[in-house]
Amino acid sequence: MTSAADGTEPGQPGSARKRELLEAAYRYVLSNGLADMSLRPLAKAIGSSPRVLLFLFGSKEGLTRALLARAREDELSYLDALRTARLSDDPGDQTLAKTGREVWSWLADPSHRALLALWTEGYARSLQDEPGPWAEFARDTVNDWLDLLAIRQPPDRRTATAGEAERTLLLAVLRGALIDLLATGEQDRVTRAVERHLTSLTRSGSRSG
Repeated sequence: MTSAADGTEPGQPGSARKRELLEAAYRYVLSNGLADMSLRPLAKAIGSSPRVLLFLFGSKEGLTRALLARAREDELSYLDALRTARLSDDPGDQTLAKTGREVWSWLADPSHRALLALWTEGYARSLQDEPGPWAEFARDTVNDWLDLLAIRQPPDRRTATAGEAERTLLLAVLRGALIDLLATGEQDRVTRAVERHLTSLTRSGSRSG
């Protein structure tokens, strides 16, 4: 069973104070990172105490898990908005290339940089395949994005092996470009590379149609 972002089980109410502290802690880790988080400086920065945080979240691991769930809330909120958006009145516009451009525009937005750095940190930590709050974070994130990309493919393409490879490659390109952008800040160069792939994807889609 998946825990809610405030550390409670679904259907179990969380206190207003707990949610307030979770939001404050989330803003803190967006600026300071999560991997080396220490309860004492975190508590001081958000106007609480380690004792209160441990009482509310059970342990440092419980707080970390709640913060990762909170970050995923932001991810899923964007994905839900994109999933339900109508690209145009032309069903032919429901393409991976157009979706890729929308996604990259969002990923490259400087206002999302802190959130995306946190995602990347959680993704990398979860690849160590150790039990704990990071477990399955990368796998869940991959599945979230692949599900979105599948919806934006024509039904016959969506279920084909070639269609699966197509959306897997697009996700790999976007993820790699994001890591490059976070590392260098060279948005123009990275965007040109992403656009090159999206252009080839559009041409491939035209040929297959």
